[in-house]
Amino acid sequence: MKFFRLDLLTLLISLFIFNSCKNKDTIGLGLNPGTQLSGNLIDTATIVVNTMSDQAGPDPKDSIITSGLTKTPLGLFTDPALGTTQSNIAVLLNLPGSAGFTLPTGQITIDSAVLVLKYLDGFYGDSVSSKYKVNVYQLKSRVSGNKNYTNRTNWDSVANKSVLLGTRTFFSRTHDSIRINSIITGGPDSLIKVVPQLRIPISKDFINTVLFNASSSQLASNTVFNNNVKGLYITLDKSGTTGAGGTFMVNAADSLQIYYKTVNGTTIDTTSTALNLSNATAQIIHTPSSAVTTELNNTTNGSRDLIYFQGLAGLKAKISFPYLKNIIKTVGSNIVINRAELVITPVPGSNIPFKAQPKLTMYRWDLAHQPGELQDASADPRAAGGVSVFGGFYNSTLKNYHFVITAYIQDLMNGKTVDYGTFLAPVDTTNTTTVDIAPTVQTAGRTIAVGTDKNSPYRIRLNIIYTKINQ
Repeated sequence: MKFFRLDLLTLLISLFIFNSCKNKDTIGLGLNPGTQLSGNLIDTATIVVNTMSDQAGPDPKDSIITSGLTKTPLGLFTDPALGTTQSNIAVLLNLPGSAGFTLPTGQITIDSAVLVLKYLDGFYGDSVSSKYKVNVYQLKSRVSGNKNYTNRTNWDSVANKSVLLGTRTFFSRTHDSIRINSIITGGPDSLIKVVPQLRIPISKDFINTVLFNASSSQLASNTVFNNNVKGLYITLDKSGTTGAGGTFMVNAADSLQIYYKTVNGTTIDTTSTALNLSNATAQIIHTPSSAVTTELNNTTNGSRDLIYFQGLAGLKAKISFPYLKNIIKTVGSNIVINRAELVITPVPGSNIPFKAQPKLTMYRWDLAHQPGELQDASADPRAAGGVSVFGGFYNSTLKNYHFVITAYIQDLMNGKTVDYGTFLAPVDTTNTTTVDIAPTVQTAGRTIAVGTDKNSPYRIRLNIIYTKINQ
């Protein structure tokens, strides 16, 4: 009973204290009205935002390097709102041994040859009803390891499409492991479980030509082999892919597995070898819709209705806050920004059937138009929580994106920072320790967000909570 009376007394005291707090925005004790600090909210700060190409620099013709990617995109995706995006892969083919290859003795018969591309996280598109068809051709030009290729490099024009080396029709099963026969030299084959992967049958004639029936000089040096064989071109067939399609992320540094049989007198055995893949690079072709083209041509007025974000270095948004200094003039010069939060909301229903891009980034240009971190995403001592609270992830509950940019807005307002360009862009979710600021083709998602329409409750907002210091 004593405990019950104590709890009741505590409850009454708590209610009395909370009831006495009549101004919930007040910061401080409020004993002296002349020195009181009041937190005020502004959610109508003027924003100007434009959709633009997500390339490396200010020139729309700029490009980004797609060589040496951890995840290489392979896709054909027709977005009803944004247009069509195609991603093709060019890759170098190497001998099984870096110092050359010695042909096995006896009569060689190929059982099968399979190009292996392991799936990585990041598929975007239709995984339910679309059927995909992938084609493999030989390149007429070598993929060099001493050169950086970009998303604009036209590998399609140097592919020998008169000879189809391999093809396969498949469905998107990027999370389903499969079982394959593992060849064991001198023993029976074994059925094993392997990670999700795309396995494309390759012509036996091609393998015989470049490997088993090749000249000794071609097999003696991997450099000579590279110069003669060139490499492979991997693309999704436009006529054989049905539905909206999609974009796969694959490990293009895998191999072309060759399973063969050797006969030495009365000894018959099965074994395998592999032509390893390297120097993979992606060619990406965006064909925007008429709506996106209209927004891209709008370089002066802000996007009132829609903002488009598109992965594979497709579309980003340039954003500015031109009248921040007017707040100081209106409210007074002694202002401290307690919190500034940018909120971007996708158009309701636009995430069906294609979900919102899982993460956006926010960065700015320096004087030389090179990307750099915002103060709130860096080691700035004012960055409350740094990367962990900077934001950018899509919140499936609130159905929006949030960025905490308090220090950046404070510096813009005080004239300590010049806005040479501030941007919002799609980014991969892999990096969790720093804020990515470079254009990337390692994410394929998209988001259609509400622009600056003041009549829309979903419009892009900059919420500023500030404190005016009375002196």
